[in-house]
Amino acid sequence: MCPASLDEVAGVAKISSSVGPKIPQVVLLFGATGDLSRRKLLPGLFHLASAGFLPASRIIGVSLDEIDAQAFRDLARSALEEFSPRALTEDAWQAFAASLDYVPMGKGAKALKAAVARAEGDLGGDCERLHYLSVPPSAALPAVRLLGDAGLVPRSRIVMEKPFGVDLQSAVQLNRQLHQVFSEDQIFRIDHFLGKEPAQNILAFRFANGLFEPIWNRNFIDHVQIDVPETLGLGRRSGFYETVGAYRDMVVTHLFQILAFMAMEPPTALEPGPISEEKNKVFRSMLPLDPKDVVRGQYIGYRSEAGVDPESDTETFIALKCLIDNWRWAGVPFFLRTGKKLAEGQRIISIAFREPPKSMFPVGSGIGAQGPDHLTFDLADASKMSLSFYGKRPGPGMRLDKLSLQFAMHDTGLLGDVLEAYERLILDAMRGDHTLFNTAEGIERLWEVSIPLLDGPPPVRLYQPGSWGPKSIHQLVAPHAWRLPFERAWRDPNPLGA
Repeated sequence: MCPASLDEVAGVAKISSSVGPKIPQVVLLFGATGDLSRRKLLPGLFHLASAGFLPASRIIGVSLDEIDAQAFRDLARSALEEFSPRALTEDAWQAFAASLDYVPMGKGAKALKAAVARAEGDLGGDCERLHYLSVPPSAALPAVRLLGDAGLVPRSRIVMEKPFGVDLQSAVQLNRQLHQVFSEDQIFRIDHFLGKEPAQNILAFRFANGLFEPIWNRNFIDHVQIDVPETLGLGRRSGFYETVGAYRDMVVTHLFQILAFMAMEPPTALEPGPISEEKNKVFRSMLPLDPKDVVRGQYIGYRSEAGVDPESDTETFIALKCLIDNWRWAGVPFFLRTGKKLAEGQRIISIAFREPPKSMFPVGSGIGAQGPDHLTFDLADASKMSLSFYGKRPGPGMRLDKLSLQFAMHDTGLLGDVLEAYERLILDAMRGDHTLFNTAEGIERLWEVSIPLLDGPPPVRLYQPGSWGPKSIHQLVAPHAWRLPFERAWRDPNPLGA
């Protein structure tokens, strides 16, 4: 790879400074020694700092571990070497290490306040505070109260990890207790799915292209699938997962949020307030979930996992149909599926268009044989899109084949400009931009439509690890078919290895 020119470096610095916060940041990273911190947050903060997205920053790790600042720096160095996708130069590391400090949770509010005062003294002038709570649900409110006791609420924003409650009552109670310390405009409920470049590209694709927005409704769209199967198991999360299951862990906090981006009306502006309002309108229009339209599954062997009840009824898989009762989407089913230990790891949105009359085509032409036309978004970091359609096979007669137009981010040469999801969301939280975050109103409404399912869940059905889930998922989606597994692979963007 050729070294960047001075003009290119200057260009990156200019872009970074234009989208980053204008005021130095003091970051309090709760759960600093945990898995999410090591895999995503510390590498993300390192990139934001070293690439010039932050004017200046200090990062204070906070956790239950009784270690000192140097041990935290050693942990951070190890995390960057293992998980950062970018090269770690010694100069960049030394600059980042100088910004790190650590306070054990057990030292209390006084020690935390003193560490923040030192950091702000080092930065000089005005500073803002970002409190990132990468902690289990049981530790979230104690951390919030600690921040209140330490007097660290002014000039601050707080990032909350899921789950945001486990039902309507707990969500309302959680929000009430949060609001006793922080105002709603200070709270950023994070969903890393919405931080991915492809999720935001849905807005650009829909609202910037006159070809698609006019047909984005029930008159032209037959049904929609949002499919996020995972090949991974639970790892060390079995104890946590046993208390939430696939629906609470993935659907409320991830898949419904993607659905809202797909289904929302055009906002008056691409700004936090208008976008949040249109998302919440979608949630208000959702019909309560019918347990008859839900398939719950559990992979064989789950009950033998450490920390799992031998008679557990917790689902590791869920597929469901939901309906949005408004003028744009009435009668269009949205099928959602996610689960653990499935055949493939994918993250797609697939939009099936209504089929035209076929009587003009001769028998045996192949029209309709491979299903309706689809527009498919791949939500992986290196985003892809595909539009499938029927076309004539070369030669005599009228024989039709399914063809596709495909786009991949690789094609643009801009893949290196993509921010990792947590990096984007941390940056937005520092800037006070709520566009890609969940609101209290939206979360509470989603738990409200979940009441019938949570009160009367269908029984879990067993499925083999490495499969696509229980066989009853095919009755759920009938007369349609699941798009995954794909009947054709994505085209290789670099077929010759050039």
